[in-house]
Amino acid sequence: MKFKQNISIINALMRITCGLTLLTWAAAKMVKKPWKKQSYLVVVMLSAMKIGEGILRYCPIVDVMENGQTLMKKEHVQENGTHPSDSN
Repeated sequence: MKFKQNISIINALMRITCGLTLLTWAAAKMVKKPWKKQSYLVVVMLSAMKIGEGILRYCPIVDVMENGQTLMKKEHVQENGTHPSDSN
């Protein structure tokens, strides 16, 4: 499966930084209060996902939004029967 990078380097660095910060925070909380492990486990999983997105520079949510907008534009053109360049 090929991924086309869809986020900028600055965005990727921010995702990595925030992900590592949240991962560290949640790990520290899990060590202090192991009986509340389940609530912090969700934060750990989400922060790990953000770290992965930053490393790969691919965000599936951004990809879905971009493809959805492209699809909506194509459907709008088909409904009207015009081409986007014909609007001039």
